[in-house]
Amino acid sequence: MKYIFGALVIPVFIGLCAAGIHICRVNLRNKKEMAAFEADGQTAVKPYPKTLVVYYSLTGRTADIARKIADRTGADVAVIETKEPLPKGAALHIAVKKSLKGKQYPEIAGNLPSPAGYDIIFVGAPVWWYTIATPALSYLTQTDFAGKKVVPFSTQGSNAGAFFEDFAANAKNAVVLKGAQFNNLPAEYDQAVGNKVSAWLNELPTD
Repeated sequence: MKYIFGALVIPVFIGLCAAGIHICRVNLRNKKEMAAFEADGQTAVKPYPKTLVVYYSLTGRTADIARKIADRTGADVAVIETKEPLPKGAALHIAVKKSLKGKQYPEIAGNLPSPAGYDIIFVGAPVWWYTIATPALSYLTQTDFAGKKVVPFSTQGSNAGAFFEDFAANAKNAVVLKGAQFNNLPAEYDQAVGNKVSAWLNELPTD
């Protein structure tokens, strides 16, 4: 009996230890990265031309980054919403994996602004299964950017996976500029995250 108990408990213990080590590494990496953006105040952002921020957000993390971008650039904001509610919990993970495998993405509700009226379009989404969240993939695959500058941004626990490579592959006729990834961080990092957004925006070519 004790051998059976050990066979059950030991793998669980090892898994918990591995998860704990991973969390510690991620926290240390986040702390090191954000230390560079901890200066008081927000970095001033250069003037931006007509700008649009399009995003999908499930938990509000991506929405927060989208608001920071819009506040600093004066951008219009459009939210990607699905026509039918997505499942929750484990069912969502299963549905997303199936959707990605079959390249059948959820239908988007309503009409989003045309890129034609803007000079720069930011597109953001969380990372699901190491790629772009499927509602945002729906937007990309049905939108012709017609030579507009398009800027991706991602939110994730710790790993953006193939988000940016897949974005470039799916953004039809877009001039894809340097994107930025944002790990999900507690509120204590909010100012540093804002400074990171400002620094990134100042690096992008807007002419």
